[in-house]
Amino acid sequence: MSLGPVMVDLQGYTISGDEREMLQHPLVGGVILFTRNYQSMDQLQSLIKDIHQIRTPRLLVAVDQEGGRVQRFREGFIRLPALSNLGKLYKQDKKYARSCAETCGWLMASEMLAIGIDISFAPVLDLDYGVSSVIGDRAFAKSAFVVSDLAHAYIIGMRKAGMAATGKHFPGHGAVHADSHTDLPIDERRFEDLQSDDMLPFERMIHFDIAAMMMAHVVYSRVDNKPASFSPVWIKEILRKQIGFQGAVFSDDLTMVAAHEVGGYKERAQQAMQAGCDMVIVCNSPDGQREVLDNLEELDNPVSHCRLIPLHGKFRYDLKTLQSTEQWKKAVECVKNIEPEPLLDMDIE
Repeated sequence: MSLGPVMVDLQGYTISGDEREMLQHPLVGGVILFTRNYQSMDQLQSLIKDIHQIRTPRLLVAVDQEGGRVQRFREGFIRLPALSNLGKLYKQDKKYARSCAETCGWLMASEMLAIGIDISFAPVLDLDYGVSSVIGDRAFAKSAFVVSDLAHAYIIGMRKAGMAATGKHFPGHGAVHADSHTDLPIDERRFEDLQSDDMLPFERMIHFDIAAMMMAHVVYSRVDNKPASFSPVWIKEILRKQIGFQGAVFSDDLTMVAAHEVGGYKERAQQAMQAGCDMVIVCNSPDGQREVLDNLEELDNPVSHCRLIPLHGKFRYDLKTLQSTEQWKKAVECVKNIEPEPLLDMDIE
């Protein structure tokens, strides 16, 4: 059985009978976990092990463990700074900031891999223009050059740990006020402006062989009238042909309000996949998941399967062994010195 093109979520600490049946559906290829799925370290590792045993090849297990406001698993894990703190360090000492970025990427990825997580959807490659509350300090900086430099170091750290990186949200979410969780953002800038600024970090990470991209639920009205997640123009023509990206493409969550413009859940999934997404994310709506899995045409796409399989994590240590290594201890000390500002946790799911 190959990995299907749909990533789903779970409602609690264990897999229910209905969820177990859902995870065996041939269209399912992955599971994304949230804070609601974490009660204790033992429980979380047991849940992930259970997911892994359901299918061969095993389902991808993902999480958003960015740091700052967006860190799904906190108790028992190192509290990671918001990426913007690395951007502030960069203004003072570029070399030190790059080193810290690599350390943060390694530490985040190592801890997730140690409990069985395959991928954390990171790093954020959006630019912080100071207008988007949903992006904001999740971005490294406003400068495309700074974001590119720090993101490259962060991805090197993830890669050394054994985790593939996912850049988000292509082609850039940082210049719109609206939050795609609750509204449909529209960016009216010219393609040339997007290309010279927002798209630059994505293009540079492609040159560094980034494994995956997540699309933005944003309409770039002077390029296409569809949100980028559903746009063949953005995925097939620009991301694939023009920029040359050969890795896996994820939609953002199809339950977000910005995706409602496209139609029902079936239509959203179908259009995202027809536009070029290799995997669509459907979470926080069991009814939406059923609609997609019951009605989506079964697509056997060997190319997508080949793009998704390399995202399986390289599990080198269990958590206890990891925490006994000198590398982990030094990384923890380094990260603690990146003083994070007090932040409200962002558990929008």
